[in-house]
Amino acid sequence: MNKPLRRVAIFCGLLVLALLVRVNYVQFVQADQLNNDKHNRRLAINQFAQPRGDIIVDGKAVTGHTETTGSDFKYKRTYTDGKMWAPVTGYASQVYGTTMLEGVEDSFLTGDDDRLFFNRTIDLLTGKQRQGGNVVTTLNAKAQKAAYDGLGDKKGAVVALDPRTGAILAMASTPSYDPSTIAGSNDGDAWAALDKKNDPDDPTQNRALRITYPPGSTFKLVTAAAALENGQVTDIDDPTTSPDPYIPEGTTKPLVNEGSIKCKNATLREALRQSCNTVFGKLGTDVGLKDMVAEAEKFGFNKEQFVPVRANASNFDTEMSTDHVAQSSIGQFDTAATPLQMAMVASAIANNGVLMQPYEVDKLEAPNTSTVSQTTPKQLSTPLSPKNAQALQSMMETVVTSGTGKNAKIPGVRVGGKTGTAQHGVNNDKAPYAWFVSYAMTDHGSPVAVAVVVEDGAANRDDISGGGLAAPIAKSVMEAVLGK
Repeated sequence: MNKPLRRVAIFCGLLVLALLVRVNYVQFVQADQLNNDKHNRRLAINQFAQPRGDIIVDGKAVTGHTETTGSDFKYKRTYTDGKMWAPVTGYASQVYGTTMLEGVEDSFLTGDDDRLFFNRTIDLLTGKQRQGGNVVTTLNAKAQKAAYDGLGDKKGAVVALDPRTGAILAMASTPSYDPSTIAGSNDGDAWAALDKKNDPDDPTQNRALRITYPPGSTFKLVTAAAALENGQVTDIDDPTTSPDPYIPEGTTKPLVNEGSIKCKNATLREALRQSCNTVFGKLGTDVGLKDMVAEAEKFGFNKEQFVPVRANASNFDTEMSTDHVAQSSIGQFDTAATPLQMAMVASAIANNGVLMQPYEVDKLEAPNTSTVSQTTPKQLSTPLSPKNAQALQSMMETVVTSGTGKNAKIPGVRVGGKTGTAQHGVNNDKAPYAWFVSYAMTDHGSPVAVAVVVEDGAANRDDISGGGLAAPIAKSVMEAVLGK
């Protein structure tokens, strides 16, 4: 071979080698990056190339699918009672992606999950159309409807848990939206209408998991737990040492009580019944910052929760002056909690001091309905001893029988609760948030604990209270779970 031909052959060989290197680099190094690139349309097309698995509640699908025409997306997601279930399902959109359970369990719902490899193989061999798996939730349809209907046209959220297992029974958020309206490839107008710029109420926001509110007086349950666990109170019916008003160290501004209630040296039971700021503010400072933080974190504060959808971390500051500890101990200053978090507080108390990990997926099913993965209830922490939890139960039941939570009474059922009216705005210039947290108790333990928050800026300020706005909603949810 002459010299020029040899050079051409070497050059061509180098080109082939470079091509092989590049192909292997793309296939094995960049594969995941390219597959997940938001501009890779084939990824989106593949998501909707076969029927998507369903999200199941009480044995019935709350999702579905329909075939599309005039589009390279073969199937489109549909929803039953979309507005009611949106905080649970989220959306699966051909254009805007996926959220909530549709997002977290996307690979299983599309059938791409490795756990469905056997099913995919069988479908391929038999020529059967590939299908996604199903997500079976822990939700209770009657409880969800009670929560959603109870909120009505008010802005707010409800979370209900089974304290014995941590199973989420209801998760409502209003105002809401219908995910069906943004599921297709030509739903830009509907999407624009949901944009926060066009709708400041932000209906796609999951207020149950993603918004933290000042919990107000409902946080006094955590402070009471800290006082009992750290020996600041040994008998809930003995007088405390609580001046009225109370001036915390580091400030000249007194902590006062609402209205004309008498709280000086009140017992812990009476302080919770009347919601005495002075008693709980002083108890928080007596317990001290370190132990208050420790108790709040045992209930789940300062940490994101995954149910499996992510819930924002609730906050109790870890560095504060004494006066701010007092404010935080009554649910003000920087203290903030999601409705899920406050349902966890009520749940731990109702479950004799044991906090179970919240979860909303009972199991994952293959297309043939065989179980692929089953959730096992898991203990998260023990914020209280059984003795102290039962003392708090007794106090919360007094709140319902003869205190601010009377609107939550259910005949023949032990109900414990705590109201809260949390300050909102600069110098409390906006309508406060109305809270109510509660549980119902049967002979077999507590099957339900509920947290309700209502943002009702349109209401008259004097009409807003946890007992007035939120307690009736909690009652209806508890009745739904109990079958009343």
